[in-house]
Amino acid sequence: MNEKVKSGSRNVAIVGPYLSGKTTLLESLLFVTGAISRKGSIKDSNTVGDSAAESRDRHMSVEVSAASTEYNGTRFTFVDCPGSVEFAQETYNALIGVDAAIVVCEPIRDRVLTLAPLFKFLDDWEIPHIVFVNKMDRANIHVLETLHALKAVSSRPLVAHQYPIMQGEQLTGFIDMVSEQAYQYHPGAPADPIPFPESLKEEEHIARAEMLEALANFDDHLLEELLEDIEPPQEEILKDLKMELGADLVVPVFFGVAEQDYGVRPLIEALLREAPEPETTTERRLKNFKGNTPIAQVLKTYYTPQGGKLSLVRVWRGKLTDGLVLNGVRTGGIYRLMGQQQQFVNEAAAGEIVALSRLEGIKTGDTISTEQPSAMQLPKAEQLEPVYALAVTPEKRNDEVKLSGAIIKLLEEDCSLAWEQHGDTHEVILWGQGEIHLQVALDRLRRKYNLPMTTHLPQVPYKETIRKTVASVHGRYKHQSGGHGQFGDVFLEIKPLPRGEGFNFNETIVGGVVPRQYIPGVEMGVREFLAHGPLGFPVVDVAVTLTNGSYHNVDSSEQAFKQAARLAMQTGIPQAQPTLLEPILRIEVTTPSEFTSKVLQLLSGRRGQILGYEGRNDWQGWDNVVAYLPQAEMQNFIVELRSLTLGVGSFHWQYDHLQEVPEKLAERVLAGNGNGGNGNGK
Repeated sequence: MNEKVKSGSRNVAIVGPYLSGKTTLLESLLFVTGAISRKGSIKDSNTVGDSAAESRDRHMSVEVSAASTEYNGTRFTFVDCPGSVEFAQETYNALIGVDAAIVVCEPIRDRVLTLAPLFKFLDDWEIPHIVFVNKMDRANIHVLETLHALKAVSSRPLVAHQYPIMQGEQLTGFIDMVSEQAYQYHPGAPADPIPFPESLKEEEHIARAEMLEALANFDDHLLEELLEDIEPPQEEILKDLKMELGADLVVPVFFGVAEQDYGVRPLIEALLREAPEPETTTERRLKNFKGNTPIAQVLKTYYTPQGGKLSLVRVWRGKLTDGLVLNGVRTGGIYRLMGQQQQFVNEAAAGEIVALSRLEGIKTGDTISTEQPSAMQLPKAEQLEPVYALAVTPEKRNDEVKLSGAIIKLLEEDCSLAWEQHGDTHEVILWGQGEIHLQVALDRLRRKYNLPMTTHLPQVPYKETIRKTVASVHGRYKHQSGGHGQFGDVFLEIKPLPRGEGFNFNETIVGGVVPRQYIPGVEMGVREFLAHGPLGFPVVDVAVTLTNGSYHNVDSSEQAFKQAARLAMQTGIPQAQPTLLEPILRIEVTTPSEFTSKVLQLLSGRRGQILGYEGRNDWQGWDNVVAYLPQAEMQNFIVELRSLTLGVGSFHWQYDHLQEVPEKLAERVLAGNGNGGNGNGK
């Protein structure tokens, strides 16, 4: 059905938590395969990955970087992904286009939990992955303890492909668990075979037995050999590793020190030997797609200062050629990327990851084809909900006209951002995944679009309402200025409505004391007053009834009755005991169970009302906590939540209802002219 892909390529994502050493590993992979002659460093800001100015300012990955190299006749395209949870959307968008992933982590027990969401995403998408335990020169736990800690957060069995040889805290070599051959590392050179260290025989035997038992769960022949104490041939073990890794049934584990290139050559050898070829991934992704038309998918969108828009795409089927029309848009060029460097190519075959220029109107995640792909949309990574907000204003007033265009491009580059023009507070609000995430976005606005911004916390969209009924309040507008005058006279009844009812206007006029043509003016005057009540906020949950009035044959008009109604409301609403209302959100927090009690305390400390909690579906050892939380308490909630949960706690929310603000807090809000209780306003 699908065009066969040449197996002379591999697309591999490098993923893992912040500070695990992903970009350093990429640098080492490119160095040992000869793609670069000298390694850069994060400290010196000269690595192939993290080449964006925003990354180098912070010494951290803030966007996906791609780099290609060749090794033993196979082209490898590595996709270096951010580790910070605030840039997880970048990682998820890129992962759906690769054949395998290297999960980089540190040998630190307390940080292993940070891998749980990543493992879950990889397994949900059935993306084969290998674990590379980096920084083994700083290991603070034993090898077997490291393996057991990792197994606790993975739904797939982890199997040690290597056993590290340590001298004190220094990694000096490894034992290959398939051949049981030991090797010694040398700086700047491949490892050499050495005799098996007898001191590690028992520990290595335990780890190897666990590896074989895990593989045997999916191979009956191997299981029979183990039961009969027959040593399986190396070829059979390697065949099982390739098959079961390719099906995301097991997760091989490697150990190393990327900064010294230790473990990097065995890692790339394993990728070459055991990672699935692009054709295998294509068959799985395109199993419901018939035909032979070229199909690709956008993994990342860039706006470069010189070249305009670039779309990083995975070619799933067919061949892309320069100038090809995809989704009705003619491509401007095809490029292989090496960080920010671009190499023009005439074509890209199925199985490659390349960048296409000038795909205007096409977004990250979109499926592109030579045919209109209305019925050919490949699955895309789920959109993360925004959890942090800032109100933004251009430093120069004249820049307001170009703000919306710049933000649209910003959102194309990073689809985990969102923005809105708030209807109540009239603020432009930029939403994202955290404080650093928004600061990076603001840096891009300044650098790329010459739009320096000022920011402040969004105002909480408070409302006000009334507590008692005012049976009859009089409003008379009389104005004489030569010629026809203005005259309107009304009596209104004002009463509170149940929460959430909004506003009702009625009239009980009899005998034509207020002519029909003037009644819409009365309603208009009432509505205009309610937009800004005596406490400074919109008034809601109020019913107003026009009960009586009078008019003048010559001087009355709709405008006069509008003014009369406003005067009546100015008198009546303060008599009806106005009170402040705040928006209450329904929030669902997801957290590892060991932190649930701390999350409950966090919510309660922010005036939250706990509605309950239960185990999270398909997430063993995780809970969902549901609560009502005042919107005024939302700002920085995500910061505290992540601090309590090693960065893995998250939440989603929706507006639920309005509720009276406690008296003391209301006094503070009103003393600050409505700004004293700033928080996330949406």
